[in-house]
Amino acid sequence: MQMISPFLWFDTQAEEAAKFYVSVFKNAKMGRIARYPEGTPGKAGSVMTVSFELNGQEFVALNGGPHYAITPAISFVVNCEDQGEVDYYWDKLVAGGKPVQCGWLTDKYGVSWQVVPVQMIDMFADGDTAKTERVAEAMMKMIKLDLPTLQRAYDGK
Repeated sequence: MQMISPFLWFDTQAEEAAKFYVSVFKNAKMGRIARYPEGTPGKAGSVMTVSFELNGQEFVALNGGPHYAITPAISFVVNCEDQGEVDYYWDKLVAGGKPVQCGWLTDKYGVSWQVVPVQMIDMFADGDTAKTERVAEAMMKMIKLDLPTLQRAYDGK
């Protein structure tokens, strides 16, 4: 068990969401499911928490009721090696959700994701102000990130 794990609060969809995320990521698996006992806020026998792992990162999802909602103030970044990975993760995670801007999306459970080609991070870390400004300008016009377009902006073409 890792020392720090993201803990996601859902109304009643924790197990459903965990199964969805495990289906999206290739290196993923379900973990333990804990159920509410008698005398607790949840219905006895219903799913309280479910653990799952995505690419080595452990998560826990809680069915905590409607008291809190997930917001975009916390998001998860999916670092992609190429446009094919960007397209794959974007299409899977946005299904039933909502595209936002600049590679951000909200999935059907309200969780925010950033689907980002790692090359873009390198472009922004380049230190050449003109290049990074062109990349930023191109990125701000995008919903899903398009690596070839970002590369052309970076190259000044």
